[in-house]
Amino acid sequence: MSKPLSYRWIGGLLLCLWVFSAAEAVTRNGFLLDGATVPMDDILRGGPPRDSIPAIDQPKYIASSAADFLTDADRILGIEIAGEARAFPIKILDWHEIVNDRIADQAVMISYCPLCGTGMAFSAQVGERELQFGVSGLLYQSDVLFYDRETESLWSQIMGQAVSGELRGQSLTGLPVFHTSWADWRERYPHTLVLSTETGFSRDYTRSPYAGYTETRRLYFRVNHKAPATYHPKEQVMGLTIGETFKAYPFSELAKHGQTAFEDTVAGKKITVHWDDTARSAYVTDATGQTLVTTVSFWFAWFTFHPETAVYKAS
Repeated sequence: MSKPLSYRWIGGLLLCLWVFSAAEAVTRNGFLLDGATVPMDDILRGGPPRDSIPAIDQPKYIASSAADFLTDADRILGIEIAGEARAFPIKILDWHEIVNDRIADQAVMISYCPLCGTGMAFSAQVGERELQFGVSGLLYQSDVLFYDRETESLWSQIMGQAVSGELRGQSLTGLPVFHTSWADWRERYPHTLVLSTETGFSRDYTRSPYAGYTETRRLYFRVNHKAPATYHPKEQVMGLTIGETFKAYPFSELAKHGQTAFEDTVAGKKITVHWDDTARSAYVTDATGQTLVTTVSFWFAWFTFHPETAVYKAS
């Protein structure tokens, strides 16, 4: 009788070890980090637990003429798809970070990371799957990690790539989005719809939870690559990626240029950089006039993800 009991004991011990190991693998905010494509020690808790920064899943919109909660100088993310234009005020995105939406019958996700100043839009279609996203409460290099609710994979916003979970290594398709003033976007698209403050959540959209953050040089979370002090860490830059080539266009350099548009060459391709000094807004078009996907962010954030970046200097 002792032999079977011995095997039973060993089997029970192995089961306990397996359960303990599996529990250890779910290390942060309930997300499994085993096999992550980035070092697990660099995935940090931002403070709030998952979904305590609630994504907007059923966005409501109002006409531009009814958006009396916006001033001309207020910052927005603007996107236009197949003639449908929408504006997402930063004062709302500061509190929610993600909007799951459909524009021109296309599933899209609008994302904003207040810590990095990055507003990015993506197609929510990955292969045959249409995904919805939430805020994980985790950060990588101070940038938001969002997760898809279908597989609970974690996605890096700036990388546009899943770093853990079933979909790790897969990428999202970026969409052009404009960081500009409400006055500028309204002039470009007078019939634009605007994200309403009726989000279904009780938040004070007249107040920023990050007041003073953009002025200080201090970062709330560590990053692996410290940006050169050439610019303030929170200097806004427009980052362009063509293949494996990266280039940053600091807004302070664009303001020195003195032209509204100028040509440049990146990775052997001719582009046109457009700058609006009044709206403090920049974007890039290619030789055919098509708007390219760019990343407007703080200088420190662009550099830590792209330490090999070239930097535009006004002549």
